[in-house]
Amino acid sequence: MLYCMKKVVILVLGLITAAWVQAQAVLLDTPPRHYICQTVTSPLKIDGKDDEPDWQAMPWSELFMDIEGPDAPKQFLNTQVKMLWDKEYLYILARLQEPNLWATFTERESIIFHENNFEVFIDPDWDTHNYYELEINALGTTWDLMLTRPYSLMGRAVSAWDITGLKKGIHLKGTINNPNDMDTCWMVELAIPFKILAECAPDRSAPGPGDIWRINFSRVEWDLEAKNHQYSKKTDPVTGKPLPEHNWVWSPQYQINMHKPEYWGMVLFSNNKAGTKETFVSHPNAEIYYALRQLFDEQYQYFEKNERFADQTEQLPSGKLLGSKYQIKLQASPTSFRLWAPAISPGEWIILTEDGRIRRSQAPLHPVF
Repeated sequence: MLYCMKKVVILVLGLITAAWVQAQAVLLDTPPRHYICQTVTSPLKIDGKDDEPDWQAMPWSELFMDIEGPDAPKQFLNTQVKMLWDKEYLYILARLQEPNLWATFTERESIIFHENNFEVFIDPDWDTHNYYELEINALGTTWDLMLTRPYSLMGRAVSAWDITGLKKGIHLKGTINNPNDMDTCWMVELAIPFKILAECAPDRSAPGPGDIWRINFSRVEWDLEAKNHQYSKKTDPVTGKPLPEHNWVWSPQYQINMHKPEYWGMVLFSNNKAGTKETFVSHPNAEIYYALRQLFDEQYQYFEKNERFADQTEQLPSGKLLGSKYQIKLQASPTSFRLWAPAISPGEWIILTEDGRIRRSQAPLHPVF
């Protein structure tokens, strides 16, 4: 049994790099981006256009940047989003600058990111497990799935999961699949039912005013060329393979990997009407989450060198500092561990285990190894 557990840990370790550990430290200094999602005042027509007063009143997000962060090459096409909500739906509007509108996938559940696309990622309860992904192209073709946990932690994709009742609208400013002209942009409008998103949300319910969900957006963009009056991917002249895609995101991941939900942006659900001026207030436990996650990644780095997990926070590079600042405790066996720290609310704990799941608990903590 111990041998099998070590094999699992080594598999996970192969997907965790020193860059990931460094990125966690970035989160403590530079928190993820945030957006205040306000309420609609009248029904929205889901057609991909932003001409309704509520959309006009809402600010655009910051421009998307390279997935690896501000030090990576700057994006050359602009992308921004807006969000609204009511009791039934999360509304998303995206504007993607695009001189070459291109999409060919028409079959639902196609692997949409093999072409240009727009992607939505949602983790309602912050635990980084059982989260949602939705991809859509300029033809309105979608791929929706649920992830049991990140791929790096042996997660699997559940493509059979569906966003029943999803409403979508696409508005093209240009002509699709026509390389003989220059296009302007495409716009995506989505209405995602909370009755579906609530399946993995706290208390299995829609958000309430003041709740914060972890959400991020990604755009995959391929370099194209025109051949025989149609678009095709540019290829490397040496290998003959398509050039790598560009990955642009709202909140940076600091690595080419969208499946690290702890980096996703924070969306605050406000009870104020669209266009109301207000200030974002972060989740009170956010820093504790980031500190625990940093020690989590350092644990796997420790395992790589020692073939076992550390059993004291002081054995980890950031353990002494973070352990003292956030009162972090560590309990470990050779192949498993548990990190925990007191939450801001008295009597509540934040717990992170070796499978990557982070959660809050009011139950007393007892030895488990």
